[in-house]
Amino acid sequence: MGGKPQWAEIGHRILTLPAVIVEPLMVGLQRLLGIKRMPWVFLLPNLVAVIMFCLLPVFINVLYSFTGSDRLYPADRNFVGGMNYDVLLSCQNYLDPSSCTADLFWRALRNSLIFVPTQVVLMVTVAMIAAICLNRQLPGRGFFRGVFFFPVMLSPVVVAYTWQWILQRNGALNGILSGLGLPTFDWLAVPDSAFAWSIFVTIWAHMGFYTIILLAGLQSIPKDVYEAARMDHASNWRTFYAITLPLLKPMVIVVVVLCIIRSVQTFDELYVLTGGGPGSATMLIVQYIYEVGFAVQPRNFGLAAAASLLLGLVLIIFTAVQMSLSRKSQNG
Repeated sequence: MGGKPQWAEIGHRILTLPAVIVEPLMVGLQRLLGIKRMPWVFLLPNLVAVIMFCLLPVFINVLYSFTGSDRLYPADRNFVGGMNYDVLLSCQNYLDPSSCTADLFWRALRNSLIFVPTQVVLMVTVAMIAAICLNRQLPGRGFFRGVFFFPVMLSPVVVAYTWQWILQRNGALNGILSGLGLPTFDWLAVPDSAFAWSIFVTIWAHMGFYTIILLAGLQSIPKDVYEAARMDHASNWRTFYAITLPLLKPMVIVVVVLCIIRSVQTFDELYVLTGGGPGSATMLIVQYIYEVGFAVQPRNFGLAAAASLLLGLVLIIFTAVQMSLSRKSQNG
C-alpha cells in the first residue's frame, strides 16, 4: 500500500524526464534565434527527411538520366547529355514500335496506354457498383464489406501466385473445365488472353480500396435528399444521375486519379503473374524501367532513369489535372 505513491512518483519522473532535458535547450534556442524563427526548429527534422528520401533521389535520378555507362557511382559515369532521351524518343513511326530505337520502351508504352484506361474505367465502374450495393441494407453487409476489402490486404506476390496457380495450364480453372467436359485453355500463354487476365487480376486485387472510398462518400450524402426524391417519384436512375453522382463527384475524382496513378505504376502483380509475357504482351512501362536498369546485362541505369523521369512527368500532369478538377468542384 505504501509503495504505490513511490512508484507513481518514479513513473512521473521518467515521463517528464525528456521535457526536463529538452526545455532548457529550447529556451536557449528561443533566446538565440528569436520567437519568429522557432517554427523552423520544429520543421527541420521533417524537412531533412523530405530532402533525404524524396528530393535527393529525384536529383540523383535526373543526374543519372544525363550520364552513361553501367557503373553505379556518379563519379564513374560519363556525361552524355540528352542521349538517353534521344534513344527513348527516336522513332521513325511512333505507331510502329519495331521502327523505334528503343522498341521495347514503345511496346511497354503502348501496352500501358491500353492497360491504364481500360483498367481505370472497369475498376471505377465495378467499385461504384459494389459501393452502391454495400450501401444498401443487405443481410450480411459487414461480412461482404470485409470480403471485398480482403484482397487489398494481401501481398501483390501472393495475389499473383494465387492467380498463376488458377490460370496455369494445369491449374484450377482448367481442372474445373476439364471436369465439366469443356475444352481447356492455356490462359497465360496467349497474348490477348494474358493481357485480359492481367487487367482482371489487378482489378480484383485493388477494387476493395476504391470501393471503401466510394462507400464513405455515399454514406456522407444526407438521407433526406433521397426521401425528397422518393416523394417526387424519381426513378432509381434519375436519383443516381441527379443526386448521387453530383454529390459523389469529389470522391469519384479522387478515386479516378488514385486509380490512374496506381495503374501506371503497376509492376509487382504482373511481373510475378506473367513476367511481361508472352513475349512483351503484358510488359508495362515500370517493368521496362526495372528490366533496363537492373535485370538485363549490361545494366543501363541512365536509360532507366530517363524512362522513369518521363513516367514521373506523366504522373505530375495527372496530379495537376486532379488538383484543377478538385478546385473547380469545390468552387462550383
